[in-house]
Amino acid sequence: MSRHSRNIHLFDKINNIDEDCSEDDQEVYDIDDDAVKNYCDSFDSDTDEENILNIRRGQKRKRFIVSSESENEKEIETVMDGTVWKKIKEGSNSGKTLIYNIFKEVLGPTGYAKRNIIKSRVKSAFSLIIDHKIMYNEHVREFTESEAFGVLKTKWNLFVVKLYAFIGLLYARGAYEAKNINLSYLWNTKWGPSFFSTTMSRNDFEVWYKFIENSQNCYKPGAYLAIDEQLFPTKARCRLSQYMPNKPDKFSIKFWLASDVSSKYIVNGFPYLGKDEGRESSIPLGEFVTSKLAQPYTGHGRNITVDNFFTSASVASKLLAKRTTLVGTIRRNKRELPKLARQAKDSMVRFSTILYKSEDFILTIYKAKPNKKVLILSSMHSSVQIETNDIRIPETIRFYNSTKFIVDVTDQIARKYSVKSKCQRWPLQVFFNILDLAGINAWILHKETTG
Repeated sequence: MSRHSRNIHLFDKINNIDEDCSEDDQEVYDIDDDAVKNYCDSFDSDTDEENILNIRRGQKRKRFIVSSESENEKEIETVMDGTVWKKIKEGSNSGKTLIYNIFKEVLGPTGYAKRNIIKSRVKSAFSLIIDHKIMYNEHVREFTESEAFGVLKTKWNLFVVKLYAFIGLLYARGAYEAKNINLSYLWNTKWGPSFFSTTMSRNDFEVWYKFIENSQNCYKPGAYLAIDEQLFPTKARCRLSQYMPNKPDKFSIKFWLASDVSSKYIVNGFPYLGKDEGRESSIPLGEFVTSKLAQPYTGHGRNITVDNFFTSASVASKLLAKRTTLVGTIRRNKRELPKLARQAKDSMVRFSTILYKSEDFILTIYKAKPNKKVLILSSMHSSVQIETNDIRIPETIRFYNSTKFIVDVTDQIARKYSVKSKCQRWPLQVFFNILDLAGINAWILHKETTG
């Protein structure tokens, strides 16, 4: 077949494609025939004809998609803060593949922890978390011995073995859940409050921060973290105490904790001390706490699960810039949400789901009860599948439910086997909480290292 005959044959096939389109479509998708002819002249085989036809078909298909999107412009909503949301269907891709959200770190006890737990006959998992500096530094010993001299009127030396014996008795009492036994039956309480009250003031939680530092040195968390508050119940007189009339324990000291989802190991935390001078007034407290707790673990493809106190588009964007995603419930009064999410009343039927996407997030609106919607903001999911059973729960809500409760479980374990006893000295109460959490971390380290 000559080149001229082959080109005529090719144009006949192209014209047949055009006949399948409407007149309006042909107007939009017409291709310059001279350009096609010149392009044809560069090919010498029948296979090349098929390539050209495929190019032509691909151009038409692509432009049909554009036309379809233009028809759905009414599904796009720009909200008060400028965020652009678009309704999407179940399972549809958000258009952004989160290839950077791939976790590659090795999780579990660090090499430092393994060396000291397995090879050393002296150091235990507990001594890595509550180390010699916490138990017996010069500051603690000086003020404890000074307090002892004031009471006994004679010199008294504090030995580290006595401190460990005291801690051992506290854990033994906690294991038997004997919280109401008077501490004087186990050890003389004169020595405890004095050295911790002098070590930890309102703005100087030296022991707490050393405990967190040791915990981080001994363990690398997995791909999923959970952040939440811990309320440590105490009626000790303290300006840091929180009064919450709706809680079972109305008076408590608040701690912010981050835990590994798979192991429940506490990887970060700090106490709530009121207004923080390091926080700018324009940054909400929840965003500040989330960023601070997540900071040591960003950049490695992890995901963080939080509740509606911490969730906002702002903190999700900041974490996403550090290769860390966020999944959390979000309050319906947020300015970045579309109108349907902010409405108290709507036309949604029970167990139905509506999905929105913006540039970086997917918003799931699920009607859980006749008068209640659940809102989940996720920068982790690129698409959302929905169950086919009667309640039709979206996968974002299922994921949230499976990862959010970890800090609550940690708190539950700590309360059940607590070393805490009645005491009006809040520094000692804080130390009891450190021991409770350190016991959990030490057990996880020992179990994962030794099997």
